[in-house]
Amino acid sequence: MRIDLAGRTALVTGSTQGIGAAIAAGLARSGARVGVNGRDEQRVGEAVARLATEVPGGSFVPVAADVASEEGARQALEALPQVDILVNNLGIFGSADPLDISDDEWRRYFEVNVLAAVRLIRQYLPGMTERGRGRILNIASDSAIVIPAEMIHYGMSKTALLAVGRGFAKEAAGTGVTVNSVIAGPTHTGGVEDFVYELVDRDLPWDEAQREFMREHRPQSLLQRLIEPEEIAHMVVYLSSDQASATTGGALRVDGGYVDSILP
Repeated sequence: MRIDLAGRTALVTGSTQGIGAAIAAGLARSGARVGVNGRDEQRVGEAVARLATEVPGGSFVPVAADVASEEGARQALEALPQVDILVNNLGIFGSADPLDISDDEWRRYFEVNVLAAVRLIRQYLPGMTERGRGRILNIASDSAIVIPAEMIHYGMSKTALLAVGRGFAKEAAGTGVTVNSVIAGPTHTGGVEDFVYELVDRDLPWDEAQREFMREHRPQSLLQRLIEPEEIAHMVVYLSSDQASATTGGALRVDGGYVDSILP
């Protein structure tokens, strides 16, 4: 299958590293012009330079903006007034005792993981529907379905994100715009390495720490390893393409079989 995104402009939020950077690279390899987003201008510039080396000939646009805020969303719109592919990847996560999570922390998770996506969809969906084509993708998590006891606030926000995707897919019905969620399973990123070491012995080498984490905390994974960011990106690139024109309102899993269910 050859995916050609030439002439399309994409915005990938939270894309200076990890899954977001892998998605940005994947879209650029298929010919899209990609907005690389982060809060810090220097980090965004460094990420753009790194991606340009990784994808020779790729087209990247720096979008330095805190899209978890209303002002940041407006700044993103100024940097990229027209977007054909919106990937809401920005998210925060972390473990916490459920009874110790403050009201402010609950609000912060909802603001960053849910409202940031809602604001950007409101900004870009009207233009997509007017042009009669577009792709909106929300990066969710297995934690939306299998709520971890140590990350209830995170799981809540990702469950809400699934609802956001399904709801806006109905708003876009019949317009040529598709809206989907990608349910990512336990994925190997720098942030996840830190998280793993919060739960297992920090003295263990990474390979052993990863195996212990999967065995003790994610034993239902059929893959029995962490997913690589590029594996999430492959699904996003496909859903961004013309080949995925009949897929909308869905929650598609790249979870390594972690969720023990035929349907989400």
